[in-house]
Amino acid sequence: MLKQIILLSGPVSSGKSNLAKRLRDRHGLTVVSTRELIRQLEPNVEPERKAMQRAGERLDRKTEGGWVAEAVGRLTTNNSDIEYLVVDAVRIRNQIAGLRRAYGSKVIHIHLTASDEVLRDRYLKKQSPIQELPTYADVQKNATERNVKKLAEFADVVINTDRCLPEDISVRAASHIGIYGRTFYQNVDVLVGGQYGSEGKGQVVAFLSKEYDYLVRVGGPNAGHKVWASTGSYTFHHLPSGTRSSDAKLIIGAGAVLRLPDLLKEIAEHTVRRDRLVIDPNAILIEDEDIVIEKELEKSIGSTARGVGAATARKILRTIAKPKVRLVRNEPELAAFMGETREILEKAHSEGKKILLEGTQGTALSIHHGMYPYVTSRDTTVAGCLAEAGISPARVRKIVMVCRTYPIRVQSPEDGTSGYMSQEISLEEIHKRSGIPLEELQRIEKTSTTNKKRRIAEFDWTLIRMASCLNSPTDIALTFSDYFTIENQKARRFEQLSIETINFIEELEKVASAPVSLISTRFHSRSIIDRRMW
Repeated sequence: MLKQIILLSGPVSSGKSNLAKRLRDRHGLTVVSTRELIRQLEPNVEPERKAMQRAGERLDRKTEGGWVAEAVGRLTTNNSDIEYLVVDAVRIRNQIAGLRRAYGSKVIHIHLTASDEVLRDRYLKKQSPIQELPTYADVQKNATERNVKKLAEFADVVINTDRCLPEDISVRAASHIGIYGRTFYQNVDVLVGGQYGSEGKGQVVAFLSKEYDYLVRVGGPNAGHKVWASTGSYTFHHLPSGTRSSDAKLIIGAGAVLRLPDLLKEIAEHTVRRDRLVIDPNAILIEDEDIVIEKELEKSIGSTARGVGAATARKILRTIAKPKVRLVRNEPELAAFMGETREILEKAHSEGKKILLEGTQGTALSIHHGMYPYVTSRDTTVAGCLAEAGISPARVRKIVMVCRTYPIRVQSPEDGTSGYMSQEISLEEIHKRSGIPLEELQRIEKTSTTNKKRRIAEFDWTLIRMASCLNSPTDIALTFSDYFTIENQKARRFEQLSIETINFIEELEKVASAPVSLISTRFHSRSIIDRRMW
């Protein structure tokens, strides 16, 4: 359905055709060229400026300027899928009047102008599909052309293109048209971990993913997000966890850290099409040397040693990094997936598309806010994830913070520790409390990335309050509710949860200052009780 007709006017060399091309290429608007219309209506006219000027004037006299509106009418009638139509360009007031009579408030008239000095200079450099006149003065000998400047009096928008690059003109015009939206529409939901990672974020993202147009992931392969499948399970290290459970477009942000062989393998395993995944050219690639360096961290703090921190450090060192920084834009094997994710997200914002940003690891592992040095190499809070993805905080609608009933950390290395945990307990204790077989707990509680055993502890209320202050969640997703009692695995509704679980949830909502709107009862396709109001 036609929403808007954008009329362009302005002197020769003011930038009209360049603007129309950018609106078409960058924003997908349909463009109709009055020069092409003239050649359709008068097929014998020579492709040179003077002849085209005279042919246009003949059509104006014959139709009192109505031929442009008639052509637009035929085009929009035969192409009902056109939403935004750019007319390049109108030259007399009657052409504009005819279009306004036919389309009323759908018409916006943008007039481009520039000083004579600038116009003369541009004309000399002009590359035109028709034969041009020798000088700009020759162009101005035509009366219609001389009077084009007067159309500024009737325009809705006048843009002085002096001191502007073509991209600047495009941004200014697109803003007036409303392509970017009239405000910063809140269309982004963010999901982060509230503890030390392994909170079950992958399964929650997979559950929510079908509601979104774009799934965005940041972080690196040191985080594995496991998702249930009827054939077993999948662990996503680079791709968004909703890759298999939705048809949404997939985006890996500029702040991501990637291991090329593993990324390519993951793309192939999940048969991700080239037109579905976009990776930002500024994301960095992990080198073998990064992984070697982190072996020492593995011995001292239980790092996953995937090279994420070392690669991130090299990115910060820029030109003095060793080995030299290799970004996605430098890697031919990723060329088919590379794209400016900021521009794609900007377009998604303007079209009101829904976006889900998936954070990795947990808030307590933030390099700035966790218990240093037992942290990861990035800021894992909502703010950190948004920065890595290139999304403004003003775009955020919902923040879902995922928390386990019993937080975990990776097992401590032989001669070190993986970091502080409040009131550490054993899986045997969880087995006694919940009734879940010990063998099952021992099988489950291994890290997704390194398959190492996990430490487990009592729920840390102080930690959750800190994570809530850092992330300001609008919702809490509580996972591993069956660790309270195995009976919770049978629950399909909130009231079917044990009274202990319900009491716990009520107190968690007080401490986190947010409702517990998603509750995971087991690792299964139908594992989540959904209490959301959105």
